[in-house]
Parts: sequence; structure tokens; C-alpha cells
Amino acid sequence: MAISKLSSLLFFLLLLLVPDANSIGINYGTLADNLPPPATVAQFLKSQTIIDRVRIFDVNPEVIKAFAGTGILISVTVPNGDIPSLTDPWAARRWVNANIKPFYPATKIHYICVGTEVLHWGPQNIVDHLVPAMRVLHATLIKAGIKDVKISTPHSLSILFSSNPPSKASFRPGWDVGNLAPILQFHRETKSGFMVNPYTYYAYSPGNESYCLFKPNAGLYDKATKKRYTNQFDQLMDAVYVSMKKLGYPDVEIIVAETGWPSGGDPQNTHANPGNAAAYNGGLIKKVSSGVGTPLMPRRKFETYIFSLFNENLKGPSLDEKNFGLFRPDFTPVYDVGIMHKSQSTSSSPRSPSPSPKSPSSSKPPSTQGKRWCVPKPDATDVALQSNIDYICSNGLDCSPTQPGGPCFEPNTVRAHASFLMNSYYQAKGRHDFDCDFAHTGIVASTDPSNGSCKYIS
Repeated sequence: MAISKLSSLLFFLLLLLVPDANSIGINYGTLADNLPPPATVAQFLKSQTIIDRVRIFDVNPEVIKAFAGTGILISVTVPNGDIPSLTDPWAARRWVNANIKPFYPATKIHYICVGTEVLHWGPQNIVDHLVPAMRVLHATLIKAGIKDVKISTPHSLSILFSSNPPSKASFRPGWDVGNLAPILQFHRETKSGFMVNPYTYYAYSPGNESYCLFKPNAGLYDKATKKRYTNQFDQLMDAVYVSMKKLGYPDVEIIVAETGWPSGGDPQNTHANPGNAAAYNGGLIKKVSSGVGTPLMPRRKFETYIFSLFNENLKGPSLDEKNFGLFRPDFTPVYDVGIMHKSQSTSSSPRSPSPSPKSPSSSKPPSTQGKRWCVPKPDATDVALQSNIDYICSNGLDCSPTQPGGPCFEPNTVRAHASFLMNSYYQAKGRHDFDCDFAHTGIVASTDPSNGSCKYIS
């Protein structure tokens, strides 16, 4: 009993030592031919956003150097194919001399990620060399006098054999003792974090949309723990925790290395849209910034990296992969999740502020000079437009003008109703172009679409 109490006390003290994760990290991918220079990106993040840490998927020297002097933490990545060579101490020393020492400490290098989702992608030769490479790289850093750069490796949640309910979760047989236990032992020894990539997007179904998106829902009740889960992020994180605990490593810090939601996708993936992306990433930021933790990890804080910084036009093959970015290459937000500094959110846009709220039916016909409206694209389908209507009306906007008896009920078509409501949303949000995107179904027009008694806000 005394040992159990001591273990609990040590675990509590460890949680107090975990860095305050009220800040948000971002994955900075570069698979695009239209991105701004890394130095410009670094200054943008420093001066205009709350993001204070980034993760890149290589060791691009231009990117690493760009963050020198910014105070932003940067985590770099060893390509999967290079892992076996780094089990050789001489090769590891050359790697550190080439990729870390020239930039350190001017650039605050935070983690070296040894590969990406290695267990998921394999092959076995790389899997077998993963932990030895992590250990050799760590030893190499220490010998070089670099003691504040940590080593980890991100995992997809294919490492879980089950996650529902969390109390019954476990790692996959074979990976659990053979691979994950040695990795967790390394993290315990080096006080580094176990990195996971919990994407609720890939578990989406129409029936669990609210559960995936941090929206109100009945939730999932775990009878064994008597805990209720109101979002899938908590469920997945507690499933990871339970699986770690079953191997004897509940004390190891968990880092969310990747998670996000695309704002656009292939035609069949209508849930990939700006509304859902804003709901998920916005809910995620509120969740991890609150410090409330999860049902099984109360008050535990998670270092968290959203995927991703930019929409990347060379990714694929699906359109979903191209549209995970919070920003377009010109730095305009795809949607707003509150990561811009408040002073920037009002001063960085040259457009006029949004008009004071007023009833569409009482609006006087405005002068069209300088005015703009949001309308559906000609090729937008009724299915996509109905999705826009559902999103808008579930987010507090007054949809009564398009309901029976309202001034915009006629013509009673999906396109007509969507047109009015998309414009109302666009105007209420401040007339930013990204608020008229609607998964690429909206377009900003300069011609007043008002019709008879249906007056569009401008």
C-alpha cells in the first residue's frame, strides 16, 4: 500500500513538471509549389499567431535556420529510410553534426522525431532498428553537450488493438511487448514524450459527427470506469493511456504530434468542409488549452500539434490530403479557430468591419459600389448546399427568413435558401473570403442577388 501511495505521489509530481501546454503547435509541411519562403513563415507565426512550436517532416536547413532567434520551438524528423544507418554511432554523430549542431542553440530545436508512424508503415527492417536508433541518437546528443533536445517517434493509432470503450483498450499484440514497451521505457529514462496521431476525422460517420467534432452529444459511457466521454478525442487519448498503463508506463507524457480536419475533400467526403474543420480544430484548441485533461487523466496537459499549417497542393492522391491547412499560401486563414493574435485579427485585414446585425427583411437596398456578397458556385450540388444550410443553421445564425412565411422562403429551392444563408454567414463573420469558401462551393460576387422582398445583407 505504501508503494502504491508513493507511486501516485510521484505521478502527481510528474504532471506538475509537464510544460504548460496552453500554447498550440503546428505541423509545417512543404509539399506544395506555391508556399512562401520559410523566413517569412517564421516571422508570420511569431508576430501574428499564438503558435509557439512547429514540427517539420525533414531536416530542411533553410526551414530550421529560419526559426533562429524567434523563440519558436522546432521539432525535426529523420526520414524512415535513414533509421537503420543511425544505429551506428559514427553515422549518428555525422547526422547530428550536419543537421543539429549548425543551428543549435540559435534555433530552439525541441525534438528529433525518429521516423513517422514507423510501426504502421514498416518494413520490418526499419521497425527493428527504431529503438536502437533512438538510443544511439540520444547518446550522441548527450556526448555533444546537447541535453535539451529530446528524442521521440510519432505513432498512428493503428498501434491500438481496441479503443472502445477506453477501459478495454490495448496495444496490438506483437507490437505491445516487442516494440512499444521498449519505446516507452526509453521515454521514461529520457523524460521524453510518447507521440501519437489521434485523428477523429478517419472515424467519422454521420451518426457520430457531433462526437467527433466536440459538439454537444449524448456521449459514450464506459461502464468499467463509470466515465462518460463527450468527444472522441478524449476517448482516443484515454485508450492510449490505458494501453500504456497495461504495459506499466502510465507516467510517460503523451504528446499529440498530429491531429486535424480537412476543409475540403473528395466529392464523397462531404464532412471535409470548413465548418467541420473549424469545429474540430477550434474545439481541440479549447480542449487542450483549458488544462482539464481527460476523464482518466484529469488536469493533464498535452503538448499538441495541429495538422497542418498550409494547404499543400502537391499532396494526395485525395483532395482531403491537400486541404488540412489552417492557412492558404498567402497567409489568409481558411477558417478562424482563434490562433491569430487579437490585434492582428482586426488590423491585418484591409476590409471593412462587419455591419451591425440587422434583420435581412428590413435592410434597405444598398449601393452596389464596393459591396460584396457570397453566393453558391454554379456547379455546387444541392447535396453540398444543403450541408451548408445545415451547418449555418446549427451555428446560431437566424434562418427564419428562409422558412415558410419568411421573406426569402420563395423560391423554395435548396439553392435559393443556401444562397441567402451563405451570404448572411459571410457578412456576419466579417466578409473574409475564407468565410465564403464552404468546401469550395461558394464564391464572392459584386452583383446584389436580392430578389423582391428578399433583401441580402451587404
